[in-house]
Amino acid sequence: MPQIVFLPHEVHCPEGKVVEAKAGESILDTALRNDIAIEHACEMSCACTTCHVIVREGFDSLEPSDELEDDMLDKAWGLEPESRLSCQAKVGEEDLVVEIPRYTLNQVSEQH
Repeated sequence: MPQIVFLPHEVHCPEGKVVEAKAGESILDTALRNDIAIEHACEMSCACTTCHVIVREGFDSLEPSDELEDDMLDKAWGLEPESRLSCQAKVGEEDLVVEIPRYTLNQVSEQH
């Protein structure tokens, strides 16, 4: 079973966290199942960028992003070549190291 290492993030997981993932499950679903509350304003419909993450290790093991995800990622704060929408990126067989960016482009947050 692959693991995801979530790097420390001052709000979502201050200590960082290593969790077990299920192949085929989205990074976001894995995070939520393990009490890492990554924002997802569009309810995982690939219509916003609030669940943007950067895959620091294991990026090449993910299925490629589609055109819709790429279009949304163009709007993400802090976009990097290894950026993905965590609601769309499905875990493969390899371990991942994931960074949750410090900011999102979300006008309203239900968590604050």
